[in-house]
Amino acid sequence: MIFLEFGMSMRAMIMSRAVLLMLCVAPLLCACGSHEPEEELLPIVSAGDTRHYVCPMHPQIVRDNPDHCPICGMDLVETHTGEEKHGHEHSVDDAPVVTLPRQVIQQMNLRVAPVERGSLAREIHTQGTLTWDEDRIIEIHPRTAGWIDTLYFRTDGVEVDRHDVLADFYSPYLLQAQTEFIQALENAALAAFDPEEKRKADARVKQLRDNLRMLHVSEMAIMRIEKHRLPQNTVPIMPPQGGVITRLGVREGAYVEPPDVLFTIVDLSRLWVMIDVFEQQAGWIHEGLKVEVSAPAVPGKRWHGEIEFIYPRVDPTARTLRARLSLANPDGELLPNMFVDVHVHDRPRENLLLIPREAVMPTGERDIVICALGEGRFKPVEVETGQWGASRVEILSGLREGDKVVVSGQFLIDSESSLRAALRRVSVHDDE
Repeated sequence: MIFLEFGMSMRAMIMSRAVLLMLCVAPLLCACGSHEPEEELLPIVSAGDTRHYVCPMHPQIVRDNPDHCPICGMDLVETHTGEEKHGHEHSVDDAPVVTLPRQVIQQMNLRVAPVERGSLAREIHTQGTLTWDEDRIIEIHPRTAGWIDTLYFRTDGVEVDRHDVLADFYSPYLLQAQTEFIQALENAALAAFDPEEKRKADARVKQLRDNLRMLHVSEMAIMRIEKHRLPQNTVPIMPPQGGVITRLGVREGAYVEPPDVLFTIVDLSRLWVMIDVFEQQAGWIHEGLKVEVSAPAVPGKRWHGEIEFIYPRVDPTARTLRARLSLANPDGELLPNMFVDVHVHDRPRENLLLIPREAVMPTGERDIVICALGEGRFKPVEVETGQWGASRVEILSGLREGDKVVVSGQFLIDSESSLRAALRRVSVHDDE
């Protein structure tokens, strides 16, 4: 009893595919333009077919002869299982050869392509994210405790030049250092006629001038102090580079100390692009690969660079490897956190066995192609694929140069071949 239930369940699954296939193929057969009954009703057949009849509404009803469904009374629909063999070293489950009439081939618009040798360049198409160039980020701290007397930039996001004054800073220690520097200048002037005293005085002036520089007093301010011999109550805070203020950590009148971050400034003339590549591509990506970048926000423009660094870890969740490249951004068109399209190119490999990408039908466990054997005959073949390109795939085994593969309509042929193989197994099982 269990054996009968198993057989009926297997037949139901197979007959479901048969009905779906017949519904897809029937319009093509009817549209071929022939008025002869055997061509209008001609199914996809192969030599040595075994005919079965199945109910369109109840596929578990299978008979060997024309009949009516005992459940709904509908006429059973004829289907076929081919027994023709065709030798191939990588055939799929000994799949039967499917033969199509010429009219059906034309109606299905089946196209074939030859297996040929050629070159294939490895490339990755992925998406990247623009970020700050961490080599161009600076933080400005006070070198001594004091107060922000005047603040000239009060919000972040403002672009500044290296000659701009960010704030006026008052510090008692800075005022004392200026006073000592002025005193040393006067002592050096008085010791002009004593070479030994002059040498000591000049050394003291140099020491105090360097001290002011270490306190981030600008060269312009030092020259003004030296010229007028007057200390400045406040000294200007100026950025060492131009860029955008990304963090404003102070307000006017605030008391600050050396650990406090007053400003964070980022130079946007060059940005980093962070990209992620799949784990299986980690074996061939390396530093120095050429990269082409385009941004949806700036249509029609391309940037070129190369992989500069590959991070030595794989993301445990996404299973991706992160790489980095740098792009010049002199016009400021690119902004941090923008998405960009990235094409990574490698040198092409030569003399590979290639077929079109659309010819391959991945099933999860293996890759299948439909070989065109000639005279309307087709057969599924298992192949081992290598490198995948933008339009072509490398074939490592399963095909030979000069073979022809189907590049459109192959799923219908594969379904018919699989159905015939399954029905043939059922028939053998019933005979036993």
